[in-house]
Amino acid sequence: MLFNSIEFLLFLPTVFGLYWFVLSSSTRWQNLLILFASYVFYGWWDWRFLGLIALSTVVDYGVGIALASARHTTGRRLLLLTSLATNLGLLGVFKYFNFFVDSWVSAWGSLGVEMHPVTMQIILPVGISFYTFQTLSYTIDIYRKRIEPSRDLVSFAAFVAFFPQLVAGPIERASNLLPQFLRPRSFSYADSTEGLRQILWGMFKKVVIADQLAIHVDFIFANYQTLPGEILLLGTVFFAFQIYCDFSGYSDIAIGTARLFGFRLMVNFRYPYFARDIGEFWRRWHISLSTWFRDYLYIPLGGSRGSKLLTLRNIVAVFVISGLWHGASWTFIAWGLLHAMYFLPFILSNSHRSYLDDAAGGRGLPSLRELGAIMLTFLATSLAWVFFRAPSLEQAAGYLAGLVQNGVGFNAGTATYLPSLAMILALVCVEWSYRTREFPLSSPNWPKPLRMLIYFGLFYWIVITSKKTTEFIYFQF
Repeated sequence: MLFNSIEFLLFLPTVFGLYWFVLSSSTRWQNLLILFASYVFYGWWDWRFLGLIALSTVVDYGVGIALASARHTTGRRLLLLTSLATNLGLLGVFKYFNFFVDSWVSAWGSLGVEMHPVTMQIILPVGISFYTFQTLSYTIDIYRKRIEPSRDLVSFAAFVAFFPQLVAGPIERASNLLPQFLRPRSFSYADSTEGLRQILWGMFKKVVIADQLAIHVDFIFANYQTLPGEILLLGTVFFAFQIYCDFSGYSDIAIGTARLFGFRLMVNFRYPYFARDIGEFWRRWHISLSTWFRDYLYIPLGGSRGSKLLTLRNIVAVFVISGLWHGASWTFIAWGLLHAMYFLPFILSNSHRSYLDDAAGGRGLPSLRELGAIMLTFLATSLAWVFFRAPSLEQAAGYLAGLVQNGVGFNAGTATYLPSLAMILALVCVEWSYRTREFPLSSPNWPKPLRMLIYFGLFYWIVITSKKTTEFIYFQF
């Protein structure tokens, strides 16, 4: 079920009404409703894949309880291995099996050896990368003795399948989200209105900005060989904002929806295109994933505790695996490797944590140095997005070459992109003005008539813009 669908428009108020006005006296019944609603939400796409979530839930629930009572190191390791093998095994089969088989065949083919392997017609389950990482962090944290296992199967199952963030995050830690299922929850008008504002803002970014930019992006990337260089440059900028508004829009809707039910999810985006270097970008983009890789891959590999060479190895490994997490394609691996190359000079100079505050501080405008750093970081990430968007390495390389080789030819067709550029500029101005807030509509201090005008204006814009229901980009991951 998509957030931007008629089905969800009916689903959400129904669950909300039952949750607060029928079952509010019982936390357990509320959790049961969330679990049932989450399985309906996910099963709306394909009910057959509910078995994967159920299997992951049952295995990690049992492993967690067993880890709490296991005393010997060998037994604890075997239990953790059971969780890792189950979750990563499912992820490997459904997401990467054909990729590795095809890569193996191509490698032998380059040596003149023809192979005829058996591949499978596998449908990638929506959101499998997200809920797999979420439940894995639970068993790893119990193994590390950082949290206690849940003995309430209903609350644990609801934590794994929580519908607002089930298919595209944020990837929540059990230490944050699971205790919220165990505590009594009471209706809060302030939380509900704040949640609705965040849903509205997320839906606006998705429907009005991302989906409209997608039209231009699809055309430009499909015809990059014949378009002039400045149009290709526009294509990179448009896709940078398309994927940002699409994915951060989903996160806003997820966080706002969870807030309607009394849950607080972690912030997943903090205005990443205002970052002044690539290290700051990754502290602001898809925060739940970048911190997951930091805590469960980078630090276990040794982090920055060893030699500089080992630190560089760990950085490259994390970015390459992060690219592979996004998709079973060499384009995603190239995207991750390119970000690693961006990051390495800052590691070598120990300047990767130079910017831990907001750009420009309390000032209205950035300094020229800050502006230059922001623009350079945006350019670097935008060029990397070409690999993320292109269907093959060859097309990504051709697109980047076209930026230089296709020349500049401003014509009447170029003007058709000006409204989209104006929309992006308006978004940048709004987000810059409210960059210290979680999202621009958060806790507004405007006069009530102005607030109502803005809310209804955004809602009306969403309605008249929405021509068809489109999936979120990150559903494919």
